[in-house]
Amino acid sequence: MSFDPSPPADCRVCARLAAFRDANRVAYPQFRNAPVDSFGDPAARLLIVGLAPGLRGANRTGRPFTGDFAGDLLYATLLEFGFARGRYQRRPDDGLALVDCAIVNAVRCVPPENKPTPAEIAACRPYLAGAVGALPRLRAIVALGRVAHDSALRALGARPSRHAFSHGARHMVAQPPLVMFDSYHCSRYNTNTGTLTPEMFRAVFAAVRANLDAGDGRREAERGSTAGAAAQRKGKQE
Repeated sequence: MSFDPSPPADCRVCARLAAFRDANRVAYPQFRNAPVDSFGDPAARLLIVGLAPGLRGANRTGRPFTGDFAGDLLYATLLEFGFARGRYQRRPDDGLALVDCAIVNAVRCVPPENKPTPAEIAACRPYLAGAVGALPRLRAIVALGRVAHDSALRALGARPSRHAFSHGARHMVAQPPLVMFDSYHCSRYNTNTGTLTPEMFRAVFAAVRANLDAGDGRREAERGSTAGAAAQRKGKQE
């Protein structure tokens, strides 16, 4: 389920990406071969920002991180920490639903060799900013890799130079408090090389879950304090 405006199906803003999409429509006519919509809960407090669709993953299926190895690790982790329900089966009609969570890519169209140019990243940033703006309850962002980190910061009006990317790092980047959590991208390359292990990835989402749960606890305490103060005022008036 998309929660924000998406580029048109035949977006031509980035000539290189449009040409690559045209070539893929000939080579792989069964693939979606179009900008990939966001996916998730419109009431989400957590937004995950990826890099771009994979050729045989989201570009094929039309759902972020669906159909390739990166999705295997991501969705298993989201299920483990209560940010998804159902069963992930590498296809968009598997019934998987995100809970308090949404996913979007910094670049909506598949790039050659999975490497968008700075100009392409900038051209797609309004859609990333739109995704952020479409989530009124947003409290946390997980940036999967440096490109997602930098583009999300710029979409928020922050300077990447003030928030260095580092796996496991967290950054306060907006008011009301919005926390960005950094993670290496959950690509097969990163996991095969040991740059990212499943344990490292789970640790990031454990920190996100703890942060969101702590926020719930603070709000409950504030509501209790407010209710207690009101009761005391009422008692004094009686």
